Amino acid sequence: MGIDKELLEILACPKCKGDVQLTSQGDGLVCETCQLKYPIRDDIPVMLVDEAISLGGEGKGE
Repeated sequence: MGIDKELLEILACPKCKGDVQLTSQGDGLVCETCQLKYPIRDDIPVMLVDEAISLGGEGKGE
């Protein structure tokens, strides 16, 4: 099913309020500013900083 395009347009990073982009695999939303990836589970974005995966910068990592 995937994430609705309209939903993607209104979602923002909960940490910095910046834009998020869908990953090429469609398995998460990435905030380039915070370098965090928010997972998508059962077509629902989990927009919680505590659930985010660090992509190398600061932030919560696994």
